[in-house]
Amino acid sequence: MKIQLQNAILLFFTIFSISASAQQNATIKGKITTADGKPAQYVSIGLKNKNLGTTTNANGEYTLQRVKPGSYTLKISSVGVNAQEKEVTATAGQTLVLDFILTENSQALNEVTIAGIKNKYKVSLPSASLRLNEPILEAPQNIQTISDQVIKDQQIISMSDGLIRNVSGATRLEHWGDLYTNITMRGSQIQAMRNGFNFVSSYWGPLTEDMSIVDHIEFVKGPAGFMLGNGDPSGMYNVVTKKPSGFNKGEVSFTLGSYDLYRTTVDFDRRITTDGKLLFRLNAAMQTKGSFRPFEKNDRYTFAPSLSYQISNNTKFTAEYTLQNAKMTEVGSYYIFKPDGGYASLPRNFTLTQPGVQPTRINDHSVFLNLQHNFSTDWKLTAQVAYSKYLQTGTSSWPSVINANNTVIRNVGIWDAESTMKLAQFFINGEVKTGGINHRIIAGFDGGKKDYLADWGQSHDLDLPSSPFDLNNPNYGFPSNGYPNFDRDTPLEQRAIAAGGLMDQKYLSGYVQDELGFFNNKARLTLAGRYTYVSQSAWGGPSDKAKHFTPRIGLSVSIDKNTAVYAVYDEAFTPQSGLLRSGGTPDPITGTNHEIGIKKDWFDGKWNTTLSAYRILKQNELTGDPKNKAGETFSIVVGEKRAQGIEFDLRGEITDGLKLIANYAYTDGKVTKVAEGVTSIVVGEIVPGFSKHTTNAWLTYTLQSGALKGTGISGGFTYLAGRATGTYDGSNANKNLPNYFKLDGGLFWENKTVKITANAFNILDKYLFSGAYYTNYWNAPTYDQPAYSWQAEAPRNYRLSIAYKF
Repeated sequence: MKIQLQNAILLFFTIFSISASAQQNATIKGKITTADGKPAQYVSIGLKNKNLGTTTNANGEYTLQRVKPGSYTLKISSVGVNAQEKEVTATAGQTLVLDFILTENSQALNEVTIAGIKNKYKVSLPSASLRLNEPILEAPQNIQTISDQVIKDQQIISMSDGLIRNVSGATRLEHWGDLYTNITMRGSQIQAMRNGFNFVSSYWGPLTEDMSIVDHIEFVKGPAGFMLGNGDPSGMYNVVTKKPSGFNKGEVSFTLGSYDLYRTTVDFDRRITTDGKLLFRLNAAMQTKGSFRPFEKNDRYTFAPSLSYQISNNTKFTAEYTLQNAKMTEVGSYYIFKPDGGYASLPRNFTLTQPGVQPTRINDHSVFLNLQHNFSTDWKLTAQVAYSKYLQTGTSSWPSVINANNTVIRNVGIWDAESTMKLAQFFINGEVKTGGINHRIIAGFDGGKKDYLADWGQSHDLDLPSSPFDLNNPNYGFPSNGYPNFDRDTPLEQRAIAAGGLMDQKYLSGYVQDELGFFNNKARLTLAGRYTYVSQSAWGGPSDKAKHFTPRIGLSVSIDKNTAVYAVYDEAFTPQSGLLRSGGTPDPITGTNHEIGIKKDWFDGKWNTTLSAYRILKQNELTGDPKNKAGETFSIVVGEKRAQGIEFDLRGEITDGLKLIANYAYTDGKVTKVAEGVTSIVVGEIVPGFSKHTTNAWLTYTLQSGALKGTGISGGFTYLAGRATGTYDGSNANKNLPNYFKLDGGLFWENKTVKITANAFNILDKYLFSGAYYTNYWNAPTYDQPAYSWQAEAPRNYRLSIAYKF
C-alpha cells in the first residue's frame, strides 16, 4: 500500500509541475475598507464586462493579476453594498495600487450572504446561524467549514456521500446508509443542525440532506450549547442552506455515474425588483440511483424555493421551504450478518435483501422564517422559527435468527413514522466598549416542541425455520414464508401507542455570552452560561423533566494578525429518555470539555491551519442493552466514558491554482466507570464507533494560463487505523475492524460558463466496509452465538458531471 500511495503522490506532483509562460501584463491591487474603518471581507472586485475578477481576503485586500494593457472599468460589488466603479488604464509591467472605502459599515456588510465565500476551500467567517460576530480565527473553538466549492469538486451529492473526509476525526462506522447521516467524532455521535436549529427528531433524523440545497457545512467541535441549544460534548455539524444572494445568476448540472446514477440539479438565483430589495432563489434536484448490490435503489427529488425581502435599510426577512422526497430500498438492506469467517467473508455485492419487499418512502418538509433587524451599526436582533414535518411509510430488515451453520431467518419489520418539530429562536448580537474593554455580547432564548410517533410493532419472517436463507447458497426466489401484509388501515397514532413508538420533547433555554476584548482586542476572554429546562418522554413512557445550568469559559489571544491561541472549558447537558430494566428514570447526559489550540492564517489568509488537543468526560450516556431479546428495547447506563485526542486541519489555496485540504486526528475513547449492576460493559473497554487514527487529504490543481487554462487534476485519500466496532462487546477483546485506505481522483476543465468534472472513487478497488461484532446475538438458538455484521462500500466507480452557469 505504501508503494501505491507513493506512486499516486508522485503522479500528482509530476502533473502539478506543469507550467506555462506568462505574458508581460499589469497588476491591480489594493485594500477595501468599510465606512467605520474595518476591512471589507469577501467583496467582489473585477473588470467590468471582462472575465477577470476576484474577492477581497479577510484583511480586505485584493489582487488582480495578468491584466492585459488597456483601459477598463473597475467595479466593486456585493450584496447590500452600493456598487462603485472607477476608470483605470493599465500598461505592461505596471502595478496599480487602488484603495476604496465603501459607504456601508462592517456590520451591514456581515448581514448578508456574500457571494465571495464561494469558490474557496477556506472560509474565514461563521454563518449568521452560529451567532458569532467575529472571524473564526478569533473564536475560542475549533470550527471547520466545508465550502460549496469543495462539495462540487468532490462530486458530493448528499451528507452521507464522502463529506466527512474534509474534517479531522469524523467517521461513519455503524450507520443507516443514506437515510440518516450519523457522524461520529471525538468518541460520540454529534448533533445534526440545520440553519442553527437542532433537527434531530427523537433518536432518528433528519433525512440526510441533498447537496442541491446546501451552501456550506460548519463543524463545531466540543460543546456548542452556548450557540445552538442542547448538544453533545463532542460537537455538532450545522448545514447552512442556500439563500438568495442578490446576484442574477444560475446553474444547471447533469451527473451520471456507475450503478445507474442519473442526476440533474438546478440553481436559479434572481433579483425580483431592480432595487434588489426582493430576491428569489430556487434549488431543485432529481436523481435515480442504483447500487453495486442487487435489488437496491435510492431515488430522490428535492424542491427548495426561498425568498428574501429588505423591508427597510435595517430590517430583512427571509423565508425558505424545502421538500425532500425519497424512495429507497428498505432500511437495513446494506447490512450483512454472518456467524463465522470474520468480516468481509462474503462477496462484496452480497445482500440479505429480498426483491419484492416494499420500499421505504419519505416526504420531508421544512420551513424556515428569519427576521433580522439592525438597531445600529453595532447591535442586531434575530428572530427565527422552523417547522418540520417528516412522513415515512416503509420497512426495515434485520435477521430474526442467526444459526451457527451459516443460515439465517430474514425478518422485515414495518417502520411507518411521523415527526413534527416546531422550533423558535430569539437572540441579539452586539458590541459595546467600557473603558478600554471591548464587549462582544450574545444573548437570547430558544425553545421547541418535538413529537415523534412510529409503528415498528409489526414484523414478518421471510423464511421458515425449516427453510432458512443459506448464506453460502442464497436463493432470492419467492420467500418460503411469503411477503408481509402489514396493517396500515389503523391510524398511525393508534399503532404507535400499541408499539410503544411515542416520543416527545419540550424545551426552553436562555443564555448569555460576553467576550471581553483587552489590549485592542488582542486578548479575548469569553464568559458564558446557559440555563435549560426540558420535559420529554420515550417509548410511550412517562415524561421526564430536567433543568441544568452549563457554564463556559474561553480565552483567545492573537499573537499577531494571522495567529491566535485559545483555551476553553465548557460543559454540556443533553436530556435523554429510555427504558431501563429497573424501571428507573435515566439522568441527562452531562459532560465536560477541556481544550487548547492554535489557529493560523498563511499567505494573506489564503490557507489556514488549526491544531487542537482536547479531553472530554461524558456521564450517564445510554446505550442499547446487549442482553435485549426479540422485541425488547431496554437501555443501560454506560457510567462514564472519556475521549481525548489531537486534531489537525489544513485548508485553503497554497499557491495560485493549488488547493489543499488535509487533516489528521488521534482519538482515544474508553469506558472509565461502569454504572452499578451493569455487567455487559467493562472498565477500559474501547468506546464504539471511532478510529484511533484518521488521516485525509484532497488536493486540486488548476492550470492558470496557456492553451489548457482551466484544466485541472484532483486526488485524495482516506486512511483509518485502529477502527473500533459499532457496538460494545462486554470485554477488552473488541473485534475491531481492519485498517482502511481509499484513494479517489479525477480530472476537470472549466471556463466562465462550463465546468466538466470526472472522478473515480476507490481507485484501488479495495473491499472497504464498516461494521460491528455481536458477542451474543439476541435471537440465536443458543444465546452465546456471536455474529459479525458489516456494510460494504462500492467497488471502483465513476462519476461525470457537466455544469453550465448562466
